[in-house]
Amino acid sequence: MKQDITLQAKSMEQDTILRVENLQTKFKVGRKMVHAVNDVSFELKKGKTLGIVGESGCGKSVSAHSIMQLLPKNGNITKGSVIYQGEQGQLKLHELKRNGKTMRNLRGKEISMIFQDPMSSLNPVYTVGKQMEENLIRHEKLTREERRERVITMLRELGIPDPERRYGEYPHQFSGGMKQRVMIGTAMICNPGILIADEPTTALDVTIQAQILELMKEMQKKHGTSMILITHNMGIVAEACDEVAVMYLGKVVEYGSLDQVFENPLHPYTKALMRSVPVMGMDRDKELETIPGATPDGSQVFTHCEFAGRCACAEERCWKQMPSVRTMEDGHRVRCLRYEEG
Repeated sequence: MKQDITLQAKSMEQDTILRVENLQTKFKVGRKMVHAVNDVSFELKKGKTLGIVGESGCGKSVSAHSIMQLLPKNGNITKGSVIYQGEQGQLKLHELKRNGKTMRNLRGKEISMIFQDPMSSLNPVYTVGKQMEENLIRHEKLTREERRERVITMLRELGIPDPERRYGEYPHQFSGGMKQRVMIGTAMICNPGILIADEPTTALDVTIQAQILELMKEMQKKHGTSMILITHNMGIVAEACDEVAVMYLGKVVEYGSLDQVFENPLHPYTKALMRSVPVMGMDRDKELETIPGATPDGSQVFTHCEFAGRCACAEERCWKQMPSVRTMEDGHRVRCLRYEEG
């Protein structure tokens, strides 16, 4: 029995391409120290999609920027680890220099990122084709013609009509949805092991959002890419993710498979997020619920549950104790005092 558990643990370890453990990232803002990411842990399995969800300012994007070592000068990883299992073996990303050779070689080649707002992510004075070639120039030894053919093939995969002509056009000649497809293609051009997509459907209408999500799933299936999808929309998580990490004020308050989180949400914050999403067939006169109050200041140091002031289930002890992470029998994890006594 003990041997079976050990073999199962080794198998799970082999299936994990990225492991984040107890990550803490702080920003110095004036005299304040902002705890943007505070004791965050999650795993990304090979070929799967992890959704990181929560309100604006909860630390989703900073977690991604910490993985990529793209923090500004006033931001630093102060604790924890980021372990990447790549083609060359295991790498401790948190120990690499931000602009060191190893990290530069990883970005775009083995770990790529789609940033928020495709409208401003593309340079207006360069053609789309030339911008998509930048990763190839940095990471692949190809001739100019080979790079051109690779980009045109990618544009065709992205469903962009007449890719030979589009290769030489400028961003202003593309619609918002087409620009987002270009951003996906730019990130995928070197076939990375991990793709981090930060709010990839922001500012797009619902129909285009669905198309972009479907395209990302097709690309993931074709190339075997592992993906982290950052969003504030639980509907997008339900559509595209295999596992879910719910974040609040820099911490993961709930973590589990899609079925675990959606069929049996444990944390009051997760439940509140789900009640704020429209559901097919719901009464058109029924108002969506909102979470009362506002997210506290990230520089505030708590000795009790950070969500207590907004939680409908808060008890007296929630104002006195800091909850720890409890792992349920099925592996579902939650940070809430209601579950600490079993």
